[in-house]
Amino acid sequence: MSIHLLRHGDTAQRSYRGQLDDPLSALGWRQLREAVEGMAWDRVVSSSLSRCAAFARELSERRGLPLRIDARLVEYHFGEWQGVPIETIAERDGEALGRFWRDPVACPPPGGETFDAFRARLSEALDEVALEASSARVLVVTHGGAIRLLRCMAEGRDFGDMAGIDVPHASLHSLVWRRAAAAAEATRFSGA
Repeated sequence: MSIHLLRHGDTAQRSYRGQLDDPLSALGWRQLREAVEGMAWDRVVSSSLSRCAAFARELSERRGLPLRIDARLVEYHFGEWQGVPIETIAERDGEALGRFWRDPVACPPPGGETFDAFRARLSEALDEVALEASSARVLVVTHGGAIRLLRCMAEGRDFGDMAGIDVPHASLHSLVWRRAAAAAEATRFSGA
């Protein structure tokens, strides 16, 4: 099985963008094109947000690859923090921001998506990708928060480790996804 996660490129925005539908900047397009140079996949699956889907469409058309757009792969919804510069959040709500970084499960942003909902939709999406990847190399174009969470689940890491996982724009991450293991990790970290 071969699954690679690819974070979208730069959007020239400096805040928690979450589910805001920003286009890629010229730099973002260049980053992504360079990131996939010399790499090969059999199919592409992408978040429905344009900073992922636009590049996924271009790549699949250029290489003649099947493309599936999956809205479950969109970024975490940051609630009231979405679109607000992190510096502003730190000034206005620094304690809450620190709690979120330390424990995103128990301390979501005000009005933010529940962590259980985020984990559930990403798990469902990756379960489907894993079925596709049983006979093909799959590229999944998605977001930084999604990649951090999926890596924690696949690697058996505590979700508090998410903030420490480096996921630069246009970075590729190889993922071994085991549905049963992922479910066990989800149960372990949710306290169920």
